[in-house]
Amino acid sequence: MNSLTEDQVRDKANQILRFENSDNVISGVGQLTSFNTLGESLPLNPWKGNNNKPDGWYFPKDKNEPALILETKSTRKQLNDKTIDELKKNMSYTLNYYQEVLGILYNGKTLKTFCNTKPGSMTIMPLHTASKLQNKEYYLKILTDKPIDVQKIYNLTKKINDSLKFDFGIQDLYDRMIFTASALVAQRYGASLKPDYSFYAMRSTIIDALNKSLINDKQQNIKLDALVEVYEDIKMNYPENNKAVNKFINNVIQISQSINSSHWRGEDVMGIFFNEFNRYKSKSDNGQVFTPDHITNFMYRLINVHMEDSVFDGACGSGGFLTKAMANMMQESGGSSTNEAKEIKKHRLYGIEIDKRVYALAAANMMIHKDGRTNIFHGNTMSEEAQKWIRKINWKNGDKTDNLSDLQKYRITKVLMNPPYEKKYKPIDILNAVFDNVPNHTDAAVLLPDHKLEKGPKLKVQRLLKHNRLTKIIKLPKETFSEGVSVSVFIFRTGETTEKHEIFTCEIQKDGLETIKNQGRQDIKNKWPNIEEFWVKTIEKLDVTADKSCKWITPDLKNNKNLSFPIPEKPFKISEDDFMKKVMDYQMFKQKIGVKEFNENVLKEIIYHSAIIENNDEITISSQKRI
Repeated sequence: MNSLTEDQVRDKANQILRFENSDNVISGVGQLTSFNTLGESLPLNPWKGNNNKPDGWYFPKDKNEPALILETKSTRKQLNDKTIDELKKNMSYTLNYYQEVLGILYNGKTLKTFCNTKPGSMTIMPLHTASKLQNKEYYLKILTDKPIDVQKIYNLTKKINDSLKFDFGIQDLYDRMIFTASALVAQRYGASLKPDYSFYAMRSTIIDALNKSLINDKQQNIKLDALVEVYEDIKMNYPENNKAVNKFINNVIQISQSINSSHWRGEDVMGIFFNEFNRYKSKSDNGQVFTPDHITNFMYRLINVHMEDSVFDGACGSGGFLTKAMANMMQESGGSSTNEAKEIKKHRLYGIEIDKRVYALAAANMMIHKDGRTNIFHGNTMSEEAQKWIRKINWKNGDKTDNLSDLQKYRITKVLMNPPYEKKYKPIDILNAVFDNVPNHTDAAVLLPDHKLEKGPKLKVQRLLKHNRLTKIIKLPKETFSEGVSVSVFIFRTGETTEKHEIFTCEIQKDGLETIKNQGRQDIKNKWPNIEEFWVKTIEKLDVTADKSCKWITPDLKNNKNLSFPIPEKPFKISEDDFMKKVMDYQMFKQKIGVKEFNENVLKEIIYHSAIIENNDEITISSQKRI
């Protein structure tokens, strides 16, 4: 791309954004118009005397509508902290009048966007939007779309769960989830479930919709039959009246509408179901610990996934990492209707799941979001069949190579995983199997119990770290998982080695989430975005000065030590009483005085050689001897 001057970048931005004046909006670009001049067209001129000049502006005459601010630079100028501060300064001026402002920083090739955290707030935070500059309507829609009401989904899920358990008699957790997920898939694919359906009409409509929705996909992935199979195997009672059926259908329709919102950002619907359904079960099956939504997004950012990546999860569970990646990548591409979004859905999301029913849930989860469900493989990640499938994604003829010209177009470039933790499911073996078969120099973010590498099979851990470099360990808050598992995010670079390399470590002590009765942990006070941003920047810069927990450690691969966040030792403290006791113990030892003999002598001294004084019904023992 040829270098553009700031004037040329500003003109280019205006062609894309289309900042045009109208009866209700003051809009335009330029270098000569001050806030003071722009404010003259607004009531009471909110910027009187302010001579700062924005590069572009979109100011509705109704201050309750969102505003846009543009800051441009030449293509030679980096979008660094200094240029960001210029944009934020103009956003702050704008926020003195408007409730919501979105700021755009653009140099013709690179783009950064910012927004205040909530209406009326002066706190400005980065906003993850399309990597290419879009029309102004795209940015206005981000501000005007109503966010998905996750609380509403929790409430609806609770109603569905109770109905399936008590009205339909479905006792198994996974069966209740699969039944609900199948109904959601049917609704999303136009089954037109109606509240006046009988139970049999509803059931047959769902099965018919599932089969029709899978016709084309099964040509690529015959194992998708598992979804229909597990649905048909669900054992239940048939409600004698239609009231329960009607309630179930109404609740499913409402959840489907929420998921279909253009504001959807990849919230893991199956994860919400598990959070609610797990009230009836102490722990999920198969050693699986399902990843909270805010952690999936955090890990996505930790390894800098972007829209041109292909994401792989070798133990994908209900598909939380894949749906989050899909949502973020599509948002970066400019929305779900772009050609890039179609490519993302079809070719950039891959997963493997061993458990048949959880695999069915993953397929359903992807289908609910109308994405590339054909790229989920049902099988054991450690099997030759699964590893051959991974190699087929990446290399022609299944041969691993560093020659990029031999790589297929849609190769795996990033790995996001939360493998089963229990020993019998061999998480270290799963990692070795995945890392052996993805391209070298692939960044991987993996959730593991804090000391899994130190306590895992010694030779297998050594093999893992000899051929893959462990670069960072981020210890998560102990409350992250309701199962009580204390975990860290381990960042790897495949095809390299950990030998002779230090590891950056840090600890996030609080994530801002609070426990809501029967609804798991939620960010009800919106604290996590600020926390996430701080830690993403700190970890990206490897900044040991940002927090006292940040430090570098030297791994001991020979003994499998120093492979977890180093818990700081408590400082040694001793009280004056403790000190005096130790001195007396030492003196008694030197004089060969036994503790028993000493205690008896002290007791005799108190009882027989002290004065007993009675005063106002109180009795005290004086150390003075009787006269």
